[in-house]
Amino acid sequence: MDVKKNIFWKAYFVYFIFLIVMLVVLFQTISIQLEGVEGVVNEDSSDRIPVKTIERIPRRGEILDVNYTPLVTTVTFYDIHMDATVVDQKIFDAEVTDLAKGLARLYPDMSAREYENKIRTAREQKNRYLLIRKKVTNEERKGLRELPIFELGQLKGGIIDNDEQLIRKLTHGKMMRRTIGYYQNDGKKELKVGIEGAFNSYLSGEPGAEIIHKISSGWKKTGQVVKEAIEGADVVLSIDKDIQEVADSELERQLKLQGAKNGCVIVMDVKTGFVKAISNLTLSEEDGQCYEKYNFAIGWAEVPGSTFKLASLMAALEDEKININDTVNAYGTYTFYGTPMKDAHEGGYGRITIKRAFEKSSNVISQVIHRAYRNEPEAFIERLEEFGLTEPLGIDLEGEADPVVPRPSQSRWHGLSLPWMAVGYEVRQSPLQTLAFYNAVANGGTLVRPQFVKEIRRGSQVIKSFKPVVLRKKICSDETRDILHECLKGVMKDGGTGAKLTSSQFEIAGKTGTAVISNTDIRSGIVGDKKYQASFVGYFPASDPIYSCIVVISAPSKDIYGATVSGTVFAAVANKVYASTLKYHKAINENRKKKSTTPKVYSGNKYDLLKVFKGLNVIYDIQKDGEWLNPKSDSNGVQLSYRTVSKNTVPNLKGLTAKDAVYIIESKGMTAHVRGYGRVVKQSIPVGRPIFKGGVVELLLQP
Repeated sequence: MDVKKNIFWKAYFVYFIFLIVMLVVLFQTISIQLEGVEGVVNEDSSDRIPVKTIERIPRRGEILDVNYTPLVTTVTFYDIHMDATVVDQKIFDAEVTDLAKGLARLYPDMSAREYENKIRTAREQKNRYLLIRKKVTNEERKGLRELPIFELGQLKGGIIDNDEQLIRKLTHGKMMRRTIGYYQNDGKKELKVGIEGAFNSYLSGEPGAEIIHKISSGWKKTGQVVKEAIEGADVVLSIDKDIQEVADSELERQLKLQGAKNGCVIVMDVKTGFVKAISNLTLSEEDGQCYEKYNFAIGWAEVPGSTFKLASLMAALEDEKININDTVNAYGTYTFYGTPMKDAHEGGYGRITIKRAFEKSSNVISQVIHRAYRNEPEAFIERLEEFGLTEPLGIDLEGEADPVVPRPSQSRWHGLSLPWMAVGYEVRQSPLQTLAFYNAVANGGTLVRPQFVKEIRRGSQVIKSFKPVVLRKKICSDETRDILHECLKGVMKDGGTGAKLTSSQFEIAGKTGTAVISNTDIRSGIVGDKKYQASFVGYFPASDPIYSCIVVISAPSKDIYGATVSGTVFAAVANKVYASTLKYHKAINENRKKKSTTPKVYSGNKYDLLKVFKGLNVIYDIQKDGEWLNPKSDSNGVQLSYRTVSKNTVPNLKGLTAKDAVYIIESKGMTAHVRGYGRVVKQSIPVGRPIFKGGVVELLLQP
């Protein structure tokens, strides 16, 4: 009994000792995980490598155009290090010179001798983390792994290549650089610019966690992942890369031609407000090249000039202050409180209708509006509010400029405010705000918010889609809209300021604008000499508008007028978009009756013939199979029979294409000399003659 008790207690003792050991191990493991998040774990312990848990940064999502073409992607680069102390001495002595030569071939900024001395010194000094190269691509990384010593891997060859860096890259150079923007957060200040900033919460994904350990040269990754990171979602823009490229190239060409300071182009879908292209370029005085330095289209509010006359007439028509066919005396100079305002055309245009004054862009419109609203200027401002011209559009991107509209209650209001506002001075708008207003006219009076993003995707799953946003269902009556639509079409007809810009393929509706601007430097605030801003805004095709577009070019040095400076860019963009957009063009053979007869077929290779028959749904029947076939067509389809091609004698090549005939002749060791085009009708060596190597067969081809 005592022996049994003794065994029983010993068993319990062993069990409890084992349980205690397991609990200690479990406690230590949990301690490493939990304490590692806060910082170093067991850094003072002599028998344990210090470890801690750090954030694992996920791959940032891509930015794609509307057709899923990448505009911005994340490229992985690697920092390459070496621990030369792990390499076997014999291998090191035998191959270190070859390793150095390989490194010098890949990166010739250092000689092979310099690389070898660097590696030998690191080994002697027991440097376990020698920097070989920073920011190498994955292809370069693969090449490095094939070098002597490195080919043995990290444990035996000492190469350490798991230190990756994720870097954002524009896939099409400077295209949309400012609109795409960036996101920065250094812990103290957060910067959200453009698409990258506005949609950072989607693009950034969710960080994970991984364990790193401390070695003599610092903290290094172990490859042990605690929590997997969730990669960022992709942002699909409404931008069409093809239209964007047209806008960029045409704007750049015109800036260089005119010696202009800067400019922008925006193309927008009329019905939805989705932006199809947005280009912002500045012409460098240093090298004469164009760069994206500032988003003028969104962030810069300037006097719009004559393009604002559309809003002035819309207000007067809505308030029944005028009839578009009323006549006015456009004599060229209009004086308000002793201050003159002149037309661009010396001497004016004589007595013309208000519609014609708009088409000619006469400043007599300032007189029309002043007479209509001088006793109630608040009514004019209220109309502008109803049109959506006094408030920002509320786009998703940061940095939209606030429109500036003087009011009678403000100290800055004076006697000249109303007449000068009527022709686009005193007020300030961004090009995008001007375009949105014109787009509303094209859209039957419905004002929609400009948008840049169609959807957010993670893989094939759509996380969020963006629908058109209506800001005002009707900015004016249908009658007023129709009148102004005809006015915009009139600008492009005989005598209008945009008459030379019309296309033979479709009709454009639009308005030219030329304004004197302050020429203030955006960054320094320094005011320069008087400069001009040329603009053109409109939509096409006029009969059934699909796209609206604005072009604004600042400080041109050779010409100043909206039609010749900006209108030519508008026309070029419109023409190229029209030519490349299938929805503008009817199918050529859409209504033609399809032939039901069997097509004419020539002799050829079996594989080629059957592929064509299956693609065209041609009925065929193989009566005698072989590599080469002769066809016979009738109303029931095509009958195919074996075409004899002898191994030892010259075959019959008549009826074959040059490609097939040459292939057969050369496969027998002879050479073909071809004359003409079409099918073989004659061959120089008769059928049945013996094959002889190097012989030449002349082939005559005819259609």
